[in-house]
Amino acid sequence: MNLIKKLKNIHQCKECELLETDLSETNLNGADLKNANLQGADLSCAYLFRAILTQANLSGADLRGSDLGNADIRMADLREADLKGADMSEADLSGADLSGADLSYGDLRWVDLYRAQLRDANLSYADLTGADLSEADLSGANLKHADLSRVDLRGANLKDANLTGTNLKDVIKY
Repeated sequence: MNLIKKLKNIHQCKECELLETDLSETNLNGADLKNANLQGADLSCAYLFRAILTQANLSGADLRGSDLGNADIRMADLREADLKGADMSEADLSGADLSGADLSYGDLRWVDLYRAQLRDANLSYADLTGADLSEADLSGANLKHADLSRVDLRGANLKDANLTGTNLKDVIKY
């Protein structure tokens, strides 16, 4: 059984090599993709609710409009990934590398980004209400018009970040 068919049937493909694979609009809710290599894959509009993507390589992947709500994405590589308009609400991205990623217009409410790397990431117009960004590196990030209300920014690096028009109501910063 080929990997894509296996993935669609049993929703498990740990450590799979799925480089540049087209999985757009695929239902992968709850799928176990721990340590999978999805570099450059097309996961646009994919359903990944509660998926396990711990330590997965999603660098350069297209995740525009995908549903990653409640997903476990800890320590994953999402450098330069396109997550524009993605629903990542309540996902765990602690320790993930999102350097240069596009998260603009995304739903990141209550997301865990503890110690995440978000250098030069685009978070413009994203809703980060209640997110944990403690000890995250947001240097050079674009947070223009983002909603950071009730966000935990303790120990976060915001050097050279663009905060123009950003909602900082009730931010935790100490």
